[in-house]
Amino acid sequence: MRQGLDQQENDQDGHNQFEVMLPPRTFSHRRKASLVMAEDAKHMDRPDEATACFVHSLIAGEGLAPAKIANIQVSKDKSKLKADIVDDSSTLDFAVDDEEHEGQVQRSKSPQGEVESRHLTKKQLSDMAWNVRNLSKKLDSIRLRLHVKTIFLVTKAGDESVIESTRRVARWLLSEERGTHYVLYVENRLQVDPEFDYEGLLKEDPSVEDRLKFWDTKLASEQAHLFDLVLTLGGDGTVLYTSWLFQHIVPPVLSFALGSLGFLTKFDFDDYQNILNSVISDGVLVSLRLRFECTIMRSNPHSRETPASKKHRDLVDELIGDESDGNLSHRPDGVVHILNDVVVDRGPNPTMSSIELFGGDEHFTTLQADGICISTPTGSTAYNMAAGGSLTHPDNPVILITAICAHTLSFRPIILPDTTVLRVGVPYDARTSSWASFDGRQRVELLPGDYLTVSASRYPFANVLPTGKGGDDWMRSISKTLNWNTRQRQKAMQ
Repeated sequence: MRQGLDQQENDQDGHNQFEVMLPPRTFSHRRKASLVMAEDAKHMDRPDEATACFVHSLIAGEGLAPAKIANIQVSKDKSKLKADIVDDSSTLDFAVDDEEHEGQVQRSKSPQGEVESRHLTKKQLSDMAWNVRNLSKKLDSIRLRLHVKTIFLVTKAGDESVIESTRRVARWLLSEERGTHYVLYVENRLQVDPEFDYEGLLKEDPSVEDRLKFWDTKLASEQAHLFDLVLTLGGDGTVLYTSWLFQHIVPPVLSFALGSLGFLTKFDFDDYQNILNSVISDGVLVSLRLRFECTIMRSNPHSRETPASKKHRDLVDELIGDESDGNLSHRPDGVVHILNDVVVDRGPNPTMSSIELFGGDEHFTTLQADGICISTPTGSTAYNMAAGGSLTHPDNPVILITAICAHTLSFRPIILPDTTVLRVGVPYDARTSSWASFDGRQRVELLPGDYLTVSASRYPFANVLPTGKGGDDWMRSISKTLNWNTRQRQKAMQ
């Protein structure tokens, strides 16, 4: 960008005055191959009102949100959180608990529709990411009182020992002693599990039949608005599974530790009754964890194309070069929202993967390696760390890129801002295909010419935090779970 600098002397006080001259705004080149929309957002879809929860009323409830949210403020008495909406005379007021004020969150209504973050221009993506971060900072220090009526319970899969704990929680929540008739959803496999003993619960209290319901993956994906709070019983893998279940908005997730890892499971199950009573009556602190939106893009064949002629196509030219005609070189074939990482690797192939890496409209490099891991800050302690990447605090708005056994020693891990739209593709002349996995699930083959887009998701993960632990909780987690920098203390000099 051309910049002109005009320096003038101030005769009155002797100081210098600087004037920065900027040309009219220009827009980066955007190609049909990436399905990037025009700057005019008049065709931008709006989110479905069925995807509104207490956090996403701010994030996803007002058109192109959170880019539509211009300002977030806390009132002087700390009793209200306000978000000013651009081009809208109204504001959203969220009553928040503190020592003197009580209230409950009101959900906003919004028209039907949806927009994927890969469709956003760089400015729109930047605005969205900034507003999510700004809102997250506010929510970190404000107690939000939830109007809990319907609870979604996720049990660690494949662990029979956790089912008994699930039954205890279900029985306690559905008891008449609670004073509120909660509706509880548990996984449908538990309906016939002898350890859960659904029939026994009905015999103890027949009214349970109307309030104990069963969920499947389709219900979680399509009816997320039904649930006020999500409880998980297990380890970090159970939390990742919960993120996978809710592919759009994620209700507030409170995770009890019953697994082998504890970066995301912050609550002690032995004290679940007091914790749930406090959450329901006193409110919660919520942290918004960055998620990625990953889109699988398939190569469209040319007319009269043969396997031999396909190898002469250039993926770099198709993604960042000049377009010669109006035909789309690629088409979308599925969107996945992830909390930890997306990994593109060689899969069952005996040879290395050949991977093209793009950022925005720039070709970064061609990578020869066993694979590449693109991680969120939350996932920095997972595959990213095992592959030699950096540990990153989850509040950092970044994308971590780490090669897996690269063929060159000079390919070092890099960290990019969360406003970057990455593309990871398999070149047309690659010897083999590659395979992509999303949070360790949903293995997908990428043929030569296919690629993935990876960008910040407009649906972050609403993670409930323990009260009173603050921002140093992550440091305690890596010290406890990883024994980070644990060593015998050096003796003093005599």
